[in-house]
Amino acid sequence: MAKAAPEPKANMGQPYPRLDGRLKVTGKALYAADFPVANPAFAILVTSPIARGYIVSFDLAEARAVPGVLDILTPENVEGLKEVAFFGDGGPAATRIQPLSSKKIWHDGQIIALVVADSFEAAREAAYKVKAALKAETPAATFDSPGAETIQASKVSKRHREDPAVGDAEAALARADVTVDVEYATPTQHHNPIELFSTTCFWEGEQLHVFEPSQAVYVLRRGIAEALGMDPANVRVVSQYIGGAFGSKGSMTSRSPLVALAAKRLNRPVKLIVTRSQGFTTATYRAETRHRLRLGADRHGNLTALTHEGWEVTSRSDPYLVGGTEASTRMYACPNVASMVSLVRVDRNTPGFMRSPPEVPYIYALETAMDELAVKLHMDPVELRRVNDTMKDPIKGVPYTSRSLVPCFEEASKAFGWARRSAEPGSMRDGDWLIGWGCAMACYPSQMSAAAARVRLERGGKVRVQIAAQDVGTGAYTVIGQMAAERLGVSLANVRVELGDSALPPGPIAGGSITTASACSVVSKACDSIREKLFRAASTANDSPLSGQQTSALTLSDRKVMAGSVSEDIDRVFDRLGVGVVEEYAEWIPRESTADAIRMLYNGGVPIIRGETKDRIAFAFGAEFVEVRIHAQTREIRVPRIVGAFAAGRIMNPRTARSQLMGGMIWGISSALHEQTEIDIQRAKYVNDNLADYLIPVNADVEQVDVILLSEEDNKLNPAGVKGLGELGNVGTAAAISNAVYHATGIRIRELPIRVEKILNAWVEKERSMQSSFRACRGR
Repeated sequence: MAKAAPEPKANMGQPYPRLDGRLKVTGKALYAADFPVANPAFAILVTSPIARGYIVSFDLAEARAVPGVLDILTPENVEGLKEVAFFGDGGPAATRIQPLSSKKIWHDGQIIALVVADSFEAAREAAYKVKAALKAETPAATFDSPGAETIQASKVSKRHREDPAVGDAEAALARADVTVDVEYATPTQHHNPIELFSTTCFWEGEQLHVFEPSQAVYVLRRGIAEALGMDPANVRVVSQYIGGAFGSKGSMTSRSPLVALAAKRLNRPVKLIVTRSQGFTTATYRAETRHRLRLGADRHGNLTALTHEGWEVTSRSDPYLVGGTEASTRMYACPNVASMVSLVRVDRNTPGFMRSPPEVPYIYALETAMDELAVKLHMDPVELRRVNDTMKDPIKGVPYTSRSLVPCFEEASKAFGWARRSAEPGSMRDGDWLIGWGCAMACYPSQMSAAAARVRLERGGKVRVQIAAQDVGTGAYTVIGQMAAERLGVSLANVRVELGDSALPPGPIAGGSITTASACSVVSKACDSIREKLFRAASTANDSPLSGQQTSALTLSDRKVMAGSVSEDIDRVFDRLGVGVVEEYAEWIPRESTADAIRMLYNGGVPIIRGETKDRIAFAFGAEFVEVRIHAQTREIRVPRIVGAFAAGRIMNPRTARSQLMGGMIWGISSALHEQTEIDIQRAKYVNDNLADYLIPVNADVEQVDVILLSEEDNKLNPAGVKGLGELGNVGTAAAISNAVYHATGIRIRELPIRVEKILNAWVEKERSMQSSFRACRGR
């Protein structure tokens, strides 16, 4: 098969092309802002130019004078919006800040008005003419800013009750043969999906219709209903296709209820498309973090102590927490572990989850520290990870359901040619280019959620699958369709999958790599109920060739009920049932879930079961190897190739899996070398809030990306046997690149992104240090 469609290995499905691929490339797929509504009005946000203070007054005369202006919503004329629970506390809202609820300014870019007009152009002109008199106060922008407040996360977060720990890490560090004590930092990053944030609302009596790109339509439905004080049953949210999200469209932002309110006030559909720069402040982002890692080991490389302290920026209003030590403290065998996460409150908008939320910054710190430990031990980094591999959680002592980390390192290192690596930093060179090779582990918890689905099998073999899951570009339509086709014995072309509509049974949130595992498990359960009806009809009829067969011995294939070489056409079985359609509704709950998980799902909750539970631990794993080239004169950085090997239980579709993992690794390159939201420290304001100045890789930055899919079977997790991999690929890349940069130069850059100026500055400091040492030696 083609490289883009890898040959399936054991426990893998077929690499079918995406069911929605043709619709997307021909422009027939309707994204949220594309849905036609009759006689729409157009809305534009007005946002605050200051980061802290309050609104003194508005002057709307010029704005209202613009021809076509219909309404201007401000804190002075908006009443009745209710408080909505914060997502970090299990609610639907991205922030506790209620839209236009007061004149207090919490952060730069906060929504302070909404202008609605007959045309987009009129709304935009009027928005520019809204005058707000503001009283500014001095804001705190980030770590170390005057006024920033540091608090222990476990004391304020409802989701992060305690910091993982076991043994006596301090005592073990004091006894260790070899130690490292290092600090790292990662920057603010913004999602920047190509599809802009948008909301379109219209009312039909008491029924509100919402078209908005959402990773969780039931969550959004609940949030809008809470804000408007209405029954969620009277809200319908549609989000069939999403042009990128990465977490930014997973919770309700302040704009959504405002658009719904405007539509009600005008009794007319209202459409809002948020500008690129406004997306930086009205949606969420990845918060910047700091880390201190201390590792202790014996002379053979066995870890004896690990401590991980993390600090994360959050807003004044919301104690949002990534809480990444849940993973970093569990990856390697170590008898003594301590950790703590702190939040730093500043005057910024609230961060949120962004692809592989805790693992990207926290595993970057852990895997870079592991490389520094390998250097101190004069040990191969791959061997260090092999020595510290474990089949049980070091914190609770429970077993992994499966763990293929070492096989991933073996496969990836072989494909990369790691055996040819010269260990000495700066020893590999090609003319003016210094060559560095680095590696790192990738991991992601195998999370799941309760889900419900409806599946219909028609006489003739047509299948219809309905579940309010979302496809954020990952191939969910396809893999869910594959599960139904496989269980019902029809071709994928005969399956129609309907997603992204709150009128359908509730599915999982499209985040946390849980969609495939959760949706495919419940769809499989519904299909099994259909199979049981067909099998019973075929095996109990006296004139059936399958009469007397045990239903457990029967299968469905090619539109036939079969037992070995004996079969009966499915249409005959439908005749026996006397129906033209068999439809089943199913609910699936992971065994660790609470009994009310389905009720929570229908009510817009997110009942996710994490990878760490009371009696087991479940993670998908990978190993990534990177080559960097750094020009000896200019310090220009290039990444000519990257190899990743991954194991994630059953792979439903190798084509879509490869695409997800490749995209993740490319994003990892971006995280390591390019991406950073620049902040004006004096004004707590984002500077590069556009795609011209916000750096991301282009084709020239990504030369060769190889993805290896390992065969792995794990039947302890869910009926689908799926671990999830959408967020796995970008977890280890930044650390692998950082480690490769050190190998090429002998210089350790501990703050992302690694750019030319950082290497130049470090190089100058290194040369100064060497010259100082040389002069001191001459003086002696």
